[in-house]
This record gives sequence, structure tokens and C-alpha cells, in this order.
Amino acid sequence: MARNRLTTTQCNARRKAGKLADGDGLYLQTSPNGNKSFVFVFIRSGRRREMGLGPFGTGTGQVSLAAARDKADEVRAILGRGGDPFTELSSRRATSRTFGAFVDEWIGGMEEGWRNEKHRAQWKSTLGNGYCASLRKRPIGEVTTDDVLKVLKPIWRTKAETARRIRGRIERALDAARAAGERAGENPARWRGHLSELLSKPEKLQRGHHKAIPYKDVPAFMVKLRAMNGASAPAVEFTVLTAARSGETRGATWPEIQGDIWVIPPERMKGGREHRVPLVPRALEILKQMKKQRTSDIIFPGFRDNRPLSDMSLSAVLRRLKVDATVHGFRSSFRDWAGDATDFPRELAEAALAHLVGDETERAYRRGDALARRRELMEAWAAYLVSGK
Repeated sequence: MARNRLTTTQCNARRKAGKLADGDGLYLQTSPNGNKSFVFVFIRSGRRREMGLGPFGTGTGQVSLAAARDKADEVRAILGRGGDPFTELSSRRATSRTFGAFVDEWIGGMEEGWRNEKHRAQWKSTLGNGYCASLRKRPIGEVTTDDVLKVLKPIWRTKAETARRIRGRIERALDAARAAGERAGENPARWRGHLSELLSKPEKLQRGHHKAIPYKDVPAFMVKLRAMNGASAPAVEFTVLTAARSGETRGATWPEIQGDIWVIPPERMKGGREHRVPLVPRALEILKQMKKQRTSDIIFPGFRDNRPLSDMSLSAVLRRLKVDATVHGFRSSFRDWAGDATDFPRELAEAALAHLVGDETERAYRRGDALARRRELMEAWAAYLVSGK
């Protein structure tokens, strides 16, 4: 019998008492009084057995069609190796750790192989209470497609890149749980042939590209920016002058400033490598102004003591100036200017953005960071921002 014959619409519309087959042992069962539940029917030792998988629905304690298929896959896996699903599933429920407990221990064991503290923090954040609060409470062996969708759907369109990473990390964690013997059946976070049928395809989602204004409009923007008051405007200007990521600017500390060079440590860089930024005179002037207000090691402090400006603070500057772009987008403006309006090599512009260029062999031969040439590039950028030429 074909698998996956049922649809949720059919399940909702079903009124006739009896069983409706989904395929390979899974049925939607409707009682004479209209109650619906899922059951799994199988033959063991020549005897017909029927295992209840829960009442149909999407509320608390209910089981959707997707979740019923997950549970059915578990039962099939147990039967496939000759086990007793009644015994194994009841035993697993009694001893199963929660998703949160399993993931915390698993990440602890994986940390040594990760490149830097930022990478560790990202894993802990994406699988922590911020996004996975509901999932962390579930027994690891009972996590279903519904549980995964509950995490992903609220951010699938608004935070596409974050959602993609969370899905992949949940899938890896559940694979690890299966390898550890704490799960059975298919992985409910699997994309191909599973969540791909329930969520919009990645190519139709926002890819995380940051809106940028044309580089020809940036000098006029800088005039307006320099006329603004407040602590956020200098941070935005410093970010544009250095072609840095906004998070690198917001987290900048005074010990990182070494003369006319800004040395960003590996743990604060997306690529996990130290990045040296040559500081042009205007950037040094901004630092001189900020130093007069210094209250801690943070160069651009927020309203709270010893805390940097928030990302929203920088975005608010662009909103006040009615600029339809992001702070991060100025990196694209810089790159377009370097490629279209200058003769500086592509590799130099990419190095200024802290991007890796070439394969591993090529990079091995180009170990320097071309600081002197990059200073020329950044000085030309600063001059362009003033004159527009």
C-alpha cells in the first residue's frame, strides 16, 4: 500500500467511523462518537497488534499527521531489528533525557573541535532557550516534526539564515541522539523529502543580503551623518570608514587600538582570524572624540555601564536619516566603489573586508595582510567619502 496517502485536510474532514490508511501500518481511526486518533497495526509472532500513537490534532497532547508519521517510523525501526515497540518505547520514555539536557552535554563534548569561542556561543545560542525553549523541554526520544516546526515557523521568513542554521543544528543533535541510542526512526528535522515539503524552499526566502545604497550616494549620506548628534552616529561613521561589520565596531575596545591600527582579535571576527584595520585620520579623530567621554574599555558604549551600543541603535541612525539600507550594507557600497571606481586589485578590497580569497594553496603563499596597500585603499575611500571623487 502506498505511503503518505493521507492529507491533513482528509483527516480533518473524516467523519465516518473506522480506519483510514496512511500506508505501511499507520491508520487514522475514527470512533463512533467522532473522536480521531492514530494507531499503528503490525503482526508480531503471528499475532495482530495495535499500538495507539495519540489523538489527532494540533493542540497540547494531540498528534498531527506529520508527528504520527514520525512515531510510526520509530515503531517500524524497532520492528525492523526484531524488537518489541511496546517494551522499547515505554522503557525509553522512562529514561530519556530532554532535548535540552542532551544538547548541552553533546555541545560540551564537541566544543574542543570548534575553532573559537564565538562559534561555541552561536551553537549554544541557537539551541538554547532563545529559539528552542519549547523543544528543550521535550524528551529527546519523542521530538517530532511538529516540535521542530514550532521552532522554525516563527522565524522561517523573517530570519531565514538563522532558521536555516537552527534546522541544521537540530538535525545534527537528533542524529547524535540516535547514534547514542536515545532515538529511533527518521530524523524529523531532515530537509530533503521531509521539511522541504512543509516549508518554503530556501531559494524563495530572504537570503540575508543586506540592503545597501549606491556608492555614488554615500558621500551625501556622510554629510548628513556628520551633522547628527548622539553616540550612535560616530559609531556608524567609524564603521563606514573602516568597512567593518557593525558588530565589530560595537564591540571595539580601547586595548584593540594600537596607534593608527585597529587590531580585532580572532574571537570577535566572523572568520575566526585576527584582522588589522588601518585607521585613516578621520577615524582617529572620531576615536579622539570618544576618548574624552571614556568610562570603560568599550569605545562606543551604550546607555548601560560597560555595555556596547546595540545593533538597533545604529539602525536607528539610518531610519532617522530616511535611508533604506542597513549599516552592514555599506560594506557592499565600499566593495562596489573599489571594483568600479578604482584600480585597486580585487584581492586588496576583499582583504579589507576580511574575506578569504583563493584556495588553501594560494592563501598559504600570501600570508601577509597587505597592510600598507590596504592603508592606501582606505585613505582613498575616506577621500571619496568627503569629495565624492
